Amino acid sequence: MKENYRQFNSKLTQEKFILVAQDSSINRLYQKANWLALITIYYNLLEGAVSVFFGFQDETLSLFGFGVDSFVEVISGIGIWHMIRRLRQSADENPDRFEKRALKITGTAFYLLTAGLTATALYNIYSGHHPESTFWGIVISLISIGSMWALIHFKVKVGTALNSQAILADAGCTRICLILSGVLLAASLIYELTGVGWVDSLGSISMAWLSFREGREAFEKASGIGGCGCCCGK
Repeated sequence: MKENYRQFNSKLTQEKFILVAQDSSINRLYQKANWLALITIYYNLLEGAVSVFFGFQDETLSLFGFGVDSFVEVISGIGIWHMIRRLRQSADENPDRFEKRALKITGTAFYLLTAGLTATALYNIYSGHHPESTFWGIVISLISIGSMWALIHFKVKVGTALNSQAILADAGCTRICLILSGVLLAASLIYELTGVGWVDSLGSISMAWLSFREGREAFEKASGIGGCGCCCGK
């Protein structure tokens, strides 16, 4: 009888130890997810400021638009950060009131960016305007591609470990930001090599289309239809 009791008590202790270890592991994963969200926010703030400055200085519409997009992603990033903090307390992955509001603001900002980029790009093509230089567009896009790749890698890793579709969806949205960086790199590099002015405008129109998609997905997510509707990190 005593032997059975000792075995039962030992088994119970092992189960408790396993549960405590699992809780500790989950908390560490959510801490990583939280840090990734904060890194995304601060990175976009820095990238946005630098891109807007050099885009304005060199009259490079694609780089300027890229910077504005980064600022829009900050709003989305705050929503993602809030979501991760909420998921840590509850398993419900449906967006709450704050997240829906952030998504709607993000979607509206993306639509405004789409309209502004398209109108300015068409005017630049019509007037024959061309940038003074796209050197900084090349530099910033290369840094962004490396940063976005790293963020995608770690977000997928954490999202998979937590089995969180919301975090994995955020990683999927970061891939759109990676594409945006690729568009900026292509437009900047081609212009720097050829000097053809409309290449910068064409890159801006491509960004406008991607911004439109991001805006549409943000509103769909806010309505509970689907789509990632989030930041990218970029």
